[in-house]
Amino acid sequence: MPREGTGPDFIEALARGLEVITAFEPHRPEMTLAEVATAAGLARPTARRILLTLEELGYVRAGGRGYALTPRVLGLGVAYVRSMGLWDIARPHLERLVARTNESCSIAQLDGSDIVYVARVAVPKIVGLSVQIGTRFPALPTSLGKVQLAALPPDELEVVLAQPTRSGLVPRWQPDRVERDAELREVRARGWALTDEQLALGIRSVAAPLRDGSGRVIAGVNVNCHAAETPVERLLEHHLPLLLQAAGEISADFARLHDVPHVTVPAVS
Repeated sequence: MPREGTGPDFIEALARGLEVITAFEPHRPEMTLAEVATAAGLARPTARRILLTLEELGYVRAGGRGYALTPRVLGLGVAYVRSMGLWDIARPHLERLVARTNESCSIAQLDGSDIVYVARVAVPKIVGLSVQIGTRFPALPTSLGKVQLAALPPDELEVVLAQPTRSGLVPRWQPDRVERDAELREVRARGWALTDEQLALGIRSVAAPLRDGSGRVIAGVNVNCHAAETPVERLLEHHLPLLLQAAGEISADFARLHDVPHVTVPAVS
């Protein structure tokens, strides 16, 4: 995150506060003051003032060895999802898809070279990686990431993938540029993506893009399964058609929502 803005209205203190929040990652959920300062690239006195402010606001708590985020931080992400209306639109479609496949289904969006989960309906199955709202994975080895990366212009794709992952996860699939481009061309041509244990052992999924009214890809939706339980043939022959139908319905509903004029009327006291 840049600490120097492009104009006089840029608030450096706010940028630094966000840097401190995003410094906490899966492999370092609790950090000392010195560790926070180093991770955020800040002087220790500055990091301390920010942490104390965030603690007073309820976003950070002081623990045994240092500081950790509180669940209140989730509210920042929830505000984003609610502002889009995506969860309200997608929920019935995801629930129907889960009922028809008996597999967990999720929606994720690109954030740099990662995907971040913004909606999910899960079934109680044991899989190799825990997923919840806010979980991030490297985009390229995931079906959710592939359908979104495939929609990017070439120049933008390179910029996105040049950013380091903040997931703390090293995927099994490490393609070179030729293999990567071939994979994304195939995804672009057929309109959906498959990942078969490319992110981690036992994880198999298929995803389709979600689009807004202009046809722009805004997210991905997937069906996720355990590789030992669901063969690729079952995933493609049974789950994929249901997924494509759900993706089309979610996209259509999202487009209709944003075509409807919204008027806020003050409450009558």
